[in-house]
Amino acid sequence: MAESVTDRVRKVMAAASVSQAAFAETIGLTPDKLSKSLGGVRRFTSLDLARIAEFGGTTVDWLLTGREPLRPIIAARTSAPAVDEHGRGRLKDLVERFTTAHEVIDLLGLSPELPELPSVRSDLKRYVDQGVALAEDALARLAATGSSAVGGLDTADLLQAMEHAFGVDVAKIGLPEGIDGAAWQADGFRLVMIARTDVPTRQRFTLAHELGHILARDAQDLLTETHLSPGHQKDLTEVRANVFAANLLMPRSEISSAVQEGDLTDEQLTTLVVHFQVSPSALAARLVQLGVIAPETANKLRGLTTQTCHWLTGQSDLFEANKTWALARRLPFRPAQLLYEAYLAGDTTLRPLAAYTGVDVDRMRELLEPEPVPPEGATSTTDTDVGEGDLVFQP
Repeated sequence: MAESVTDRVRKVMAAASVSQAAFAETIGLTPDKLSKSLGGVRRFTSLDLARIAEFGGTTVDWLLTGREPLRPIIAARTSAPAVDEHGRGRLKDLVERFTTAHEVIDLLGLSPELPELPSVRSDLKRYVDQGVALAEDALARLAATGSSAVGGLDTADLLQAMEHAFGVDVAKIGLPEGIDGAAWQADGFRLVMIARTDVPTRQRFTLAHELGHILARDAQDLLTETHLSPGHQKDLTEVRANVFAANLLMPRSEISSAVQEGDLTDEQLTTLVVHFQVSPSALAARLVQLGVIAPETANKLRGLTTQTCHWLTGQSDLFEANKTWALARRLPFRPAQLLYEAYLAGDTTLRPLAAYTGVDVDRMRELLEPEPVPPEGATSTTDTDVGEGDLVFQP
């Protein structure tokens, strides 16, 4: 006979070696209600199951179905040395938070409907051509949702536009050393992680590159990218993702609008680096590919740095602002919002939200439910050294 929800709840109780009365108190039920639920007279509510899962260190999904939590197999896709086991362990810990949050959201029936994605065109055999076409489709989708010009968008705005248009959740977090980004897609979510870094252009390219993998359906397993090197990868899916990123971040139409007839001056080239927020080498490769500049000019452009281009155009403060943003931590907002709304509705505990954000449960409760501040001029009722009516000042 197949196990039931009640059987698995009893397993949690047995593993904890607690009495039924103590277990009931721990999960916020009266002994009578717990007895009825265990006897099949009363159904466990979603909040009951959330508390039982929290107590037993398991998931609501396991209590309901017996399925082990969905966890990814890490697929390294790079020509660089593999990340060590310590780094892989850290990455799995990070992914655990996201997958657990999505499992809870799905079980509560709160998963948003994901938009249909553009896909690789089956009539195109060359991976380079597939990357170009996929970028064109992605740009059309972004334009349809309000982002008509990608080149001039700050990375923060571009990231949010991607989340909205493609239903991806993007995290900017401290990935293990050597990993620039990661992507993973399942039935209920599309996850992109990009590393915090002091190189904003690398982060921006990684963001576009990982989106390319999501749209091409390359990330059925967790796909990690270490030291992206456009032009040097042999894996054709990596080539496609790189071509996609270059065409998405530096669209042909936007370059045509920005470039006038004749040779580009040094000032114009550095201005284009700042406008498109890419590295000089990435812009050089793109302009050569489009036939805008000669290889000799490209080599000269590659000798500059992004920071130098900002300095030459009088926008060094913009570079510093971009670097500060690239170093800041960012978690996708949508899962946090859904988990918080479920908590307010009484459908789950604070644990899923705390686990997702990496904040201790008690600290999360303090943040969300702070002690009321006494009104100005209130008197102390606990300090016997203060006379009646005397004000108590607290720094």
